[in-house]
Amino acid sequence: MRPKISWSDLRGARAGVWGLGVEGTASLRKLTSIGVEPVLVDDHPPSAGLGGRPVLATGDGGLEALAACEVVVKTPGISRYRADLRQLEERGILVAGGLGLWLQEAPRDRVACITGTKGKSSTTAIAGHLLTRLGYRCLAGGNLGQPPYDPSGARIDCDYWIIETSSYQATDLACSPPVVAVTALHPDHLDWHHGIDAYYRDKLSACSQPGADLTIANGDSDLLRDRASALGPRVEWIRAGDDDGADWMQPLGLIGAHNRRNALIARACLAALGIPEASDECALRAAAANFEHLASRLQVIGSVDGVTFVDDSLSTNVLPTLTAMDAFPGRRVALIAGGHDRGIDYSPLATGLAARDAPTMVLTLPDSGPRIQAAIEADGGSLVAVNACADLDNAVQRGIRWARPDGVVLLSPAAPSFGHFRSYRDRGDAFARAMKRLLNSA
Repeated sequence: MRPKISWSDLRGARAGVWGLGVEGTASLRKLTSIGVEPVLVDDHPPSAGLGGRPVLATGDGGLEALAACEVVVKTPGISRYRADLRQLEERGILVAGGLGLWLQEAPRDRVACITGTKGKSSTTAIAGHLLTRLGYRCLAGGNLGQPPYDPSGARIDCDYWIIETSSYQATDLACSPPVVAVTALHPDHLDWHHGIDAYYRDKLSACSQPGADLTIANGDSDLLRDRASALGPRVEWIRAGDDDGADWMQPLGLIGAHNRRNALIARACLAALGIPEASDECALRAAAANFEHLASRLQVIGSVDGVTFVDDSLSTNVLPTLTAMDAFPGRRVALIAGGHDRGIDYSPLATGLAARDAPTMVLTLPDSGPRIQAAIEADGGSLVAVNACADLDNAVQRGIRWARPDGVVLLSPAAPSFGHFRSYRDRGDAFARAMKRLLNSA
């Protein structure tokens, strides 16, 4: 049962903060702003503490300290399926998430939550950009950027809030705003959710909590259409081919049919929030100007000898990688894929690549590279070549040689960056540096 409490309800409470990532430190600031000094616990605490405050390790006294609290505010990374979390709840301790606490007392008729396996960050950014350029005070945050409850920078005088909501955060929500969007659905984060069915249930739960009214959903997704009953009272389906000929989104500079659909979902969110300009194509086109692309999300970073380099490092699963490939119909694409091996099935990637009607070279990287190569070679596909590469630099060098004179070198790994890079952005930065070395030697 998700606790139906707000931040205001925590005044005077014995509270703990469990997990000190971006949201955990924001929760600490929020609690101290209302006069609460919480106990701090983390699975891997910094040895120096946090801002002069001691931080206990979960397995070394931390769980016992949390058990003495009335309320524990957890970071999204702490799974609700963990045995130690269940133990706290069985002892009557409320375990809440920061976003759920905020949403309980937010003006929900002016909030849109945007979720989805992929595409939620881009859709959130587009909706926030349009609202801001149309003259409204808007916070586009949540899983992307600033938590809406963080007193260090969150605006409290907003007209609207566009909140990216991860599947982790959705499990903490005891209510929904009237407007929720779902951009995509595909298996992901199965270790956190303890299985595919739980992942789908948790991801879509944001659509049907008390207060839910309209879900704006990806109409091109068979998985979502099969689960229409989980999408709340009303559903508006948005497809990439809707409004064919509309050119208001052209200044956004987005690549791919999926990003066109993301922009249409963003516009539908504005319309559902009652923004009159959402139906004014001229106003939207003017507002779309100067959009800043999110890093490592199908981002064109330059060209060398006529070859386009595209950073899609955030693609850590098969679906977004195939979506990225679909953004370049008819073009030669050298795809750089592979990374941390979490055991996902790569046969759908092989099947999708084999169906392309243009030449494709797959350059695989450790650790999942051998399994990607095996899947592709087992599937066949006369237009797909595959080669193992020792590292990213080697893949970039081989990619440009093959992609000349006018092809694409695409980093879309279908795997996380763990073990090789600090983060997906670090991997994207390394890709950009490798491209620049080619440019300097040209």
